[in-house]
Amino acid sequence: MAANRKELAVERAAKKEAVEQLNGVFKTTSVAVVAQYSGLTVAQMQKLRTQMKQAGASVKVSKNRLAKIALEGTDVVAIGPMLKGPTVIATSNDPVAAPKVAVEFAKANEKFVIVGGSMGKTVLNVDGVKALASLPSLDELRAKIVGLLVAPATKIAQLANAPAGKLARVIQAHASKGEAA
Repeated sequence: MAANRKELAVERAAKKEAVEQLNGVFKTTSVAVVAQYSGLTVAQMQKLRTQMKQAGASVKVSKNRLAKIALEGTDVVAIGPMLKGPTVIATSNDPVAAPKVAVEFAKANEKFVIVGGSMGKTVLNVDGVKALASLPSLDELRAKIVGLLVAPATKIAQLANAPAGKLARVIQAHASKGEAA
């Protein structure tokens, strides 16, 4: 009887720790995507985890009841009703990373079905998640902005150097004429 109580105490502690960890993830994430993964193989789940990790996102599989408790007090609390059946929650700080990987993975694996998600306090349906996935990532946007900022400076430098170069060539031509005469 005493051993059974110890096992229950350990199980409760493990559940409490799992809820605290999930709550920390939900508090720091900017986007969460909920999908059902029933029928995926272990290899497919590992591939999903790898793809998410490479994109700077993460995947959590948890008991729905524990995940709902962990959602309390977070911005993404709206995904609670979506947690039915075998669900996986993908999260990322970049609002585009998790949706992009989830949508791409869903295209390749028909058993991975996106249910919806949340971006901050905004609830997203499947189309909302797909719309987020179609946006460029933060890194792509930064690269475009840097490109736009650098292009005018490059053109200005070229324009500023062109007249000086032409002037130098004219002077050189006159100097070579003077030497020839």
